[in-house]
Amino acid sequence: MSLSLRDATLADLPVITGIYRESVLNGVATYEIEPPSEAEMRTRFETIISNGYPYMVACDDSGSIMGYAYASAFRTRTAYRFLVEDSIYLAPEARGKGAGKALLAELIRRCTELGFRQMVAVIGGAHPASIAVHRSLGFAHQGTMNATGFKHGRWLDTAIMQLALGEGRTSDPPEDVYPDTLYQS
Repeated sequence: MSLSLRDATLADLPVITGIYRESVLNGVATYEIEPPSEAEMRTRFETIISNGYPYMVACDDSGSIMGYAYASAFRTRTAYRFLVEDSIYLAPEARGKGAGKALLAELIRRCTELGFRQMVAVIGGAHPASIAVHRSLGFAHQGTMNATGFKHGRWLDTAIMQLALGEGRTSDPPEDVYPDTLYQS
């Protein structure tokens, strides 16, 4: 399967909502129990985009969306402004075919170019495939929080992984440029 990546648009939200719905109902990547509506997904999309974070989709040869990924704030307190969290969701037929790795690699590239210094993955269910994809792109395991979610009749652990972007912590970030301006009024 050949993949292409592009920025997500509002027109993609029905498919994105469907992919996320399947993950909510059948997976452990998210700890949501009830799938959000398309209107709620639009609000989330617009919030992410309006803050300058990347949000993209992976498409197959026919242009069908196979998955999506975005970066967002890990926490909104100002000192966290150079840290982003990645999120990746794939259609069932796309899993294990490289779409997740391609999306994550591009997300890393874009977040580095934007000036972020760290990326964190909060991996629901400590999912082995997600851990493997993150590890293959240089993320280091920072810890596991045990029994943090209860879904599908079982307790789930959450793995935390982290990747330094660009200069990481080897230098102070520049002032008054994105992402330094993210939380300034």
